[in-house]
Amino acid sequence: MYRNVIKRLLDIVISGIALLVLAPFFLIISLGIVLSAKSSPFFFQNRIGRNGETFKIIKFQTMIPNAEHMGAGVHVEGEEDDRITKIGRILRRTSIDELPQLMNVLQGSMSLVGPRPPVTYIPYDGYGNYPEWAKKRFDARPGITGWSQVINRNAVTWDEAIRYDNEYVDRLSFAMDCKIIFRTIEQVFKHDGIYNSDT
Repeated sequence: MYRNVIKRLLDIVISGIALLVLAPFFLIISLGIVLSAKSSPFFFQNRIGRNGETFKIIKFQTMIPNAEHMGAGVHVEGEEDDRITKIGRILRRTSIDELPQLMNVLQGSMSLVGPRPPVTYIPYDGYGNYPEWAKKRFDARPGITGWSQVINRNAVTWDEAIRYDNEYVDRLSFAMDCKIIFRTIEQVFKHDGIYNSDT
């Protein structure tokens, strides 16, 4: 019941209220990005979601345009990475850059809690190339935050992260989601593992 109905209802209600409350904050950040970085305030990228379906994730823009096709690609080499804008460093450090994904949650391509959605070409080139054991992570909607993130932040390899994602799918419950949300709030005030990652 929780997995298939209640979780989705909570996603709709919470993301809808959050977007209304945060709308002025979003406007201020968007203006800050446009004025300081001279770029679009939002970043869109194809990700793999539930059951292997592709969707466009939305974040605040924290890097220069086309950054994923420059330098280290999708790997970000710490705050010294010169592709990150000044305001982007602040947004990444506090994870505020992730908040626009509330729109993905309201739309239904994401959940508040779930495995983080990978890009379409890393760590495997497309959903069909994932090994069978790794596809379990796609049985749940991807989340803004997840079990692997609160345990490891980003400081693990993809295969290690996928094993935690599979564990989440097996243990998915209201209590598990609450635990992850509370631990996510704690993580916002910590910076370990933000950049040290293969993910």
